[in-house]
This record gives sequence, C-alpha cells and structure tokens, in this order.
Amino acid sequence: MNDNEKIIRIKDWLGTGSINIFGIQFSGKDTVGKGLAEALDADFLSSGDIVRAAREDSQNARISRAAKASDKGVLTPTEEFQELIVPYLYDEKLAGRALILSSVGRWIGEEQTVMAALKRGQHDTKAVVVLKISEAEVWRRWQVVRDERNGGRADDMNEEKVRTRLEWFRDKTLPVIAKYREMGLVIEIDGEQPRDQVFAEVVDKLYRFAGQ
Repeated sequence: MNDNEKIIRIKDWLGTGSINIFGIQFSGKDTVGKGLAEALDADFLSSGDIVRAAREDSQNARISRAAKASDKGVLTPTEEFQELIVPYLYDEKLAGRALILSSVGRWIGEEQTVMAALKRGQHDTKAVVVLKISEAEVWRRWQVVRDERNGGRADDMNEEKVRTRLEWFRDKTLPVIAKYREMGLVIEIDGEQPRDQVFAEVVDKLYRFAGQ
C-alpha cells in the first residue's frame, strides 16, 4: 500500500480527533506536525500558537505573561495554560476539524485536562506520536542551527536555555509521555533519520495503529 492510500485510511480513522506530537528540542515536532496536518487536512496547533492568538484578541495581563513565556521558549505557567489553552481546544472555530497538536500539555497532570478538553470539542485523542532523538543529537542539531541560522530565535541560540529545556523535558514532560503510554496511545518514532524517512515512519505507524 502506498503512502497516499495510508493517508486516506488514517484520515478516515482520525475523523475530527486529534494527534499530539511530543519530542525533545530540535526533534522536529513542528515540521512533522505541520506536514501531517497538511496531509490530513487538519489544523496544526502549538501552545505558542494558541497564546499568540489570544494575545491578538486581548490585553489581559495573564495573556501577556503567557505570551512572554512563549516568546522566550519556556513552558506556559499552569494557571495560564488552564485559562488560555484548554478552552481553545474546544473552541467552536475548530468544530468539525481534526487537530494535530505540538506538545500541548507538557506538565504532569495536564494530559488529563488536555484530553478532557479535546473530548469536549469532539477532538478525542487518537494517538500520541513521540519523536525520539538522543541528547547528543540535540546538541549536534543545535550546533548546526547556531552556525547556519545566525540571528534565529534567541532560545534556540542560547546554550543555557537549551540545557534548561532539556532538563524540563526529562523532569516534566517524560512523565506526561509515560501516562499516555499507560493508556496505549504512544507511537514512538526514530527522529534521527532523514526528515523524509521520519515522516514516512510516522505515516506507516499511524496507518498500522489505526488498523488495530
């Protein structure tokens, strides 16, 4: 079966549901997520996207704090996450659409809140894709970004911030992934392959997952 046929099967299985994509920094979450959203005619959402959209609609101080955190590349504080991001997941503007999420809900305990909000919006969580790369690969990619993307995002360029984000991933996000694994939702992907091979593996494993 070719990839187009697999995509059709995944799209039918997904319906208006959602797929949440997790991975350490530089693992390619947004690249995979946006490609998958395009292939499945779904909406792509990250926590940063949602906060930025909220900022455009309001000058609320809490939104401002969340936006500043997002701009710096740090995790959205839990209170802001609950107020801004969770309601967006069942907003009427997303009705009838499948959703591809980029690491939405990265603190332990947020996974239940995210799943409940998605269910309320009829975007039930169908799978959680985890892009696996080693920390050595993170630093190799960071070196490439630093050398080739002079003037890029400050949080991508700053070595100390990258170390902090790796620590957050180990301490805060890996336990979230473990919870999803207990629910039988996790699909693990070798994120160290070339980009096209990563995407092909995501499609193939989602296709097989959909047929279970």
